[in-house]
Amino acid sequence: MDAQTDIRTLRHFIGGDWCAAGGGETLDVLNPLDDSLYARAARGSGDDMRRAIAAARAAFPAYRDTTPSARERMLLRVAEIMEARKQELLDCLVDEIGSPVQKAMFEFTKGLTMVRAAAGLCRNVRGETLPSDAPGKFSMSIREPLGVVAVITPFNVPLIKTTRLVANALAVGNTVVHLPSEMAPHLSLIFAEIVAEAGFPAGSYNVVTGYGHEIGDDLTGDPDVNFVTFTGSSVIGQHINEICARNKTPNTLELGGKSPTVILADADLDKVMPLAARSIFMFAGQACIGSSRFYVERPLYDTFVARFAAIAANLGMGDLRDPDTVIAPIISERQRQRVKDHIADALAKGATLVTGGAWQGNRCQPTLLTDVTEDMTLCKSETFGPVTAIYPIDSYEEGLQKANDTEYGLSSAIFTGNIDRAFHFARNINAGMCHVNGPTIHDEAHVPFGGNGESGVGREGTDADMEAMTELKWVTVQL
Repeated sequence: MDAQTDIRTLRHFIGGDWCAAGGGETLDVLNPLDDSLYARAARGSGDDMRRAIAAARAAFPAYRDTTPSARERMLLRVAEIMEARKQELLDCLVDEIGSPVQKAMFEFTKGLTMVRAAAGLCRNVRGETLPSDAPGKFSMSIREPLGVVAVITPFNVPLIKTTRLVANALAVGNTVVHLPSEMAPHLSLIFAEIVAEAGFPAGSYNVVTGYGHEIGDDLTGDPDVNFVTFTGSSVIGQHINEICARNKTPNTLELGGKSPTVILADADLDKVMPLAARSIFMFAGQACIGSSRFYVERPLYDTFVARFAAIAANLGMGDLRDPDTVIAPIISERQRQRVKDHIADALAKGATLVTGGAWQGNRCQPTLLTDVTEDMTLCKSETFGPVTAIYPIDSYEEGLQKANDTEYGLSSAIFTGNIDRAFHFARNINAGMCHVNGPTIHDEAHVPFGGNGESGVGREGTDADMEAMTELKWVTVQL
């Protein structure tokens, strides 16, 4: 903390040391609830990033040779320290990114699961024996860590993304350079303290804070970086993909979404309604897997709209530490303007505002729109706010067709009592994830998490990350 101002001063974590930006510059981190100053973070430069990459590269030869039991022990220790520092992590999630306490608790619990699942991954980095046509030849494949992994995480679920991607990379023997969102650096630096306390060697995990548009290319384009994993917008993901293609750097990209939920006439609305609300209003819709499109079969349409409006109008918008509060502030002025523009454009072109649309400070009221047409921006573009459109459909087939009418393909959901239609939807929806009678917002440590098309490349999760962050080597022994 800055003794004169009581404002936190955040520094890079490079090679086991805490250090200011090389040029001494800082950036302001704002509390999104009221835009008050939360912290001043080091504003990293290309030179800072190169120092971190060099530290990770230098640490790799020794770290890759640590035993599975050693990595397992350190990761389990990370989980223990997280539990001891639970309140600090929760406070950071509330004050740095505006998480309501129930969402912060959800993220903390998931983060613990991510770390513990990664500890189990340490003993599952394995190859196989292979048959050979050569007499007396023993043939096998082995998996080896890639080297330096670049991790770039977003603001909306910084603890889930940090714990999953960093812990999995460390579990399989890689070293890490982490660039967190400039809007959520403190959370990742707390995690760096925890990782260091747990015994991970200097240089195995490094964090550089700063603006992604200033130093992101210095990370993703460095020849000493062997793998890139990024979560963020589709536009930035495409840019990173092009850089990685030039350098032949493997990567996983978890990008934007326009996730659909289809509700058929045989669905039980008593069960659907709370899950529908969770799908779009958790963290005020600032979730790539949030459901911003609902397709409801006509026999249920009017009832669904009325009931959804009643729920949306009564969601808590009080103190973020009140367990009844659901709606979070929108993270930045730029993003608030995007939400406002999407709503205004839809209303100007003839959409019907069912409920919401107004603002309380930096929080947008939960907003439901009907009569949305394809010429409206929010019909096809990701809003990233507590805003969703509800469309009537006349059949299951129409619902599937409209659900697939998007360049995105992240999450999806269908509510129905018809098992045949449920499985047909699961097989034919163009999305990386599909949930039957459940919300689009789902996540677990071991699942293949990710999407298709503009929603990304590759998958995250223990097994998926093990395969992506290691490489196979063929070994033969002539007996």
